[in-house]
Amino acid sequence: MDYLARREHSAFELKQKLTRKYPDAEIELVDAVLGKLQQQKLQSDARFTEAYIRYRKSRGFGYLHLKADLDRRGVAVAVIDEYLYEDDTDWLQIIDSLVTKKMPNEVKIEFASKQHKKILRFLQARGFSALEASRVLSEKLLNKWGQRNK
Repeated sequence: MDYLARREHSAFELKQKLTRKYPDAEIELVDAVLGKLQQQKLQSDARFTEAYIRYRKSRGFGYLHLKADLDRRGVAVAVIDEYLYEDDTDWLQIIDSLVTKKMPNEVKIEFASKQHKKILRFLQARGFSALEASRVLSEKLLNKWGQRNK
């Protein structure tokens, strides 16, 4: 209960923490405790997934990063797909805010420049596809004639 009082946990995370804290406990007992917590609605992978996605989106992470994180935390693919959408309109807004932080309006960078590639790598590391990143960046970059793309 102490773990769940601090934040939501996936069943997989909770099982890992409990087996580390109580290494002599039988796995069946740990599973029974987890089952009881789920039955009493104190632990829910769906609730964990929803809270996790909301928090990580607010921190500027993209679809690919979130999907991988949730998979590593043992959340079922069906639950992930229920709460995480690849075509969510928030992704472009998140990318735009990240690019704005990295590239203030007065800074002018050109396509394929070192700075452009650095921002693309940053966005891809955050879990955004190259297509999404390019779409937002193309609006902010200078074309070969020194004008902003439209």
